[in-house]
Amino acid sequence: MASKKKRSALNVARGVNQPSPVNEQAIEKIRSSRKTVIDPDELFSGLRSGNTNALSRAITLVESSLPGHMEIAQALIKKCLPHAGNSLRLGITGVPGAGKSTFIEYFGSYLLNLGHKITVLAIDPSSVRSGGSILGDKTRMETLAGEKNAFIRPSPSGGTLGGVARKTRESIILCEAAGFDTIIVETVGVGQSETTVHSMVDFFLVLMIPGAGDELQGMKRGIMELADALLINKADGDNIERAERAKAEFVNALHLYPVPPSGWAPQVKTCSSLEGTGIREVWEMIKAYSQHAGQNNYFTQRRTEQNSFWMYQALQEGLKSRFFNDPVTRNRLDELEELIKTDQVSSFAAASELLENYFNRKKSK
Repeated sequence: MASKKKRSALNVARGVNQPSPVNEQAIEKIRSSRKTVIDPDELFSGLRSGNTNALSRAITLVESSLPGHMEIAQALIKKCLPHAGNSLRLGITGVPGAGKSTFIEYFGSYLLNLGHKITVLAIDPSSVRSGGSILGDKTRMETLAGEKNAFIRPSPSGGTLGGVARKTRESIILCEAAGFDTIIVETVGVGQSETTVHSMVDFFLVLMIPGAGDELQGMKRGIMELADALLINKADGDNIERAERAKAEFVNALHLYPVPPSGWAPQVKTCSSLEGTGIREVWEMIKAYSQHAGQNNYFTQRRTEQNSFWMYQALQEGLKSRFFNDPVTRNRLDELEELIKTDQVSSFAAASELLENYFNRKKSK
């Protein structure tokens, strides 16, 4: 006699089968729409038509350190060069808290009302540990970011000296080819990037804070010599008197420096980004400088010198990239690093060996 199957009150009904939380059809559609090959001709056409999505993709391409991307990026830049160089390039720096982003938003809005098309290349600090960055300038410039004729691109500094993004120079060329006539490069203002920013812009503006108590002591000689103008921001409310006092001190200090090669005597202005005062005067000053530099041919001379400077920068970057991407060098580098840690070889001897081996192998090929 077959035994009866024991029944339990704990049996659970199977119920209705639940669908997958992942939309496989949508994922497949996204995958199929992605192009495995980046077409520089297509990006160039998008740029020239004013497509900001194409501009964003192009800047991402030039910021990539992948060898394949770098090759395509150079092809794209070559196409853009004949259409570049027609903008006014402004560099804006200043101590943290000087109100750079607030000033740029108000200043940019003022230029938009005059019919200009502006780009803001804002360099965000990268984390030394993770390499990531906040990229918060679109949040700080919320009004400007929503304007049709404004393009804001926050880029991580990538750990380069002073927080200047590695590919900002190429990004300027792309933005000019896309039809933007005013390019603003904003730095993190850490006090070491001024020379690099100065080498890629036409006008260099330094923002200061009134009443900090160290207007003259805190200013480096180098930045005073590089600045085409000093702007005392936050000149409103109780700060107005302090701002005027700081202005007088800076004017006196600038008299101690020789006249720059441009023949332009750096000016000192006050403004309030909060109240919008002094913004028109800043733009009139920049236009006066452009006219002055154009008449004495300094504008063209400076752009030519900058192009030469960036050729040498590209050479250094290219040599460094090829050296560290060489497989043999990378393997030996790891070995030597361990020997250095145990004091079996000096840092300088290790570097000499790596360089000598690398160039000897290149000679033999």
